[in-house]
Amino acid sequence: MTAAQRGIWTGTQLRRLLVERAGLELSAASVSALFTKQPSQVKLSTLSALCAALDCAPGDLLTLSDSTAPSNLPPRTAPDPASHPPQQQPVCHHRSLPPL
Repeated sequence: MTAAQRGIWTGTQLRRLLVERAGLELSAASVSALFTKQPSQVKLSTLSALCAALDCAPGDLLTLSDSTAPSNLPPRTAPDPASHPPQQQPVCHHRSLPPL
């Protein structure tokens, strides 16, 4: 884990870094969950704070395994530009109304 590579071995150490470097206070239970199991989801603000605290990039913290990849999706292919020509936005010559 990226934390261990930076000498962070306990949730307490990580919590302290999150507050000092990123201004984020997570509960002890939340930090413990990050250390002991793979979270099913992470807020982008939490990911950003973890990256700031650990001085790393998101790719250092995230991995995609075959077990987490959706298996029912068709393979991705590049879109055919001829099948979806660009659409022009209509030109409007009058002013819009202010929000209510």
